[in-house]
Amino acid sequence: MDKTEILIIGSGPAGLKASLSAAGQGAEVTLVERDPFLGGQLVKQTHMFFGSKEHYASERGYKIAENLSREVKEHPGIRVLCDTTALGYYEDGIVSLESGGRFTVIKPQALIIATGAQENTLMFPNCDLPGIYGAGAVQTLMNVHGILPGKRVAMIGAGNIGVIVSYQLLQAGVEVPAIIEAQPRIGAYHVHASRVRRMGIPIYTSHTVLTAHGRESLEKVTISQIGPDWQPVAGTEKELAVDVLCISVGLTPLTELLFQAGCSMAYIPELGGHISVRSDTLETTVPNIFVCGDVGGIEEASSAMVEGSIAGLSAALNLGFGVDSYAGKLAAARRELDDLRRGPVGEKIRSGLERLSSFREVAQ
Repeated sequence: MDKTEILIIGSGPAGLKASLSAAGQGAEVTLVERDPFLGGQLVKQTHMFFGSKEHYASERGYKIAENLSREVKEHPGIRVLCDTTALGYYEDGIVSLESGGRFTVIKPQALIIATGAQENTLMFPNCDLPGIYGAGAVQTLMNVHGILPGKRVAMIGAGNIGVIVSYQLLQAGVEVPAIIEAQPRIGAYHVHASRVRRMGIPIYTSHTVLTAHGRESLEKVTISQIGPDWQPVAGTEKELAVDVLCISVGLTPLTELLFQAGCSMAYIPELGGHISVRSDTLETTVPNIFVCGDVGGIEEASSAMVEGSIAGLSAALNLGFGVDSYAGKLAAARRELDDLRRGPVGEKIRSGLERLSSFREVAQ
């Protein structure tokens, strides 16, 4: 049986920063990633980040992934296991791993779960036709493998991901005849939405997809306006000739390992669904198990990186590392998170965290 001081599952923005943070305090870290590369969703992101220098402003996601991955691989205190999937957590604190058909187990003294989230989807007639993708799949095809998903792509969802991917499709020479949003208002930052509107893409708010059409693959979709009761409004149907429908309707945290570990969970819609109850240091109700990033609530990558730093610092402290520097570093990270969650953009996150605090009081 393998052993490590701190095991981190997931190498997205949260996992990478957690690894560097914990190892920087002197802890021995093992980082597990199921993909053959580090970086998670960052490797797909070609747009520039907002915020301050500390939040990687004006840097593109894939460049941030490259820089952080290089730091992780070069750090002597971090062991990286790519192409490795965490299969389960057991009562004795053992985590089972699989790589290349080989099954192994590892027992950490502390565990940081940074598994991220999975895409939500929609159900409608013929939703299983070839040519219907999640936005993450489209980003992977284009930005990782250099493959165009189709020639004409309609987007469902006008949140940040939907609008950003629509712009990336335009940059790749793909036609985007429409962005369809069920809510009466778009959820994306206006700077992103304004960019696609200037390029002539209509954004249909209070609309949804009724059905997809095609024989062997997608040929067109029918969309319709919806009323306050979320039901289609008769006579408002439109047909769009497309060979791809891209669905971007939110994310759900990947919490299976947290449930297996017996962590107290709470359903917080504002944060994406079931998430773990945790302390301000991101420690769950199971001692020495921490969460960070989208698995603990859906936010931007900048917030995930700061949470990763907090989880790494806190896990290392629990093992006796970084005692003298912990308080100052934690306070600085908390200030960064507060800055990222300010204003109307962070209102939903703040509301969700406030609801989560009531569950924490019950768990304690």
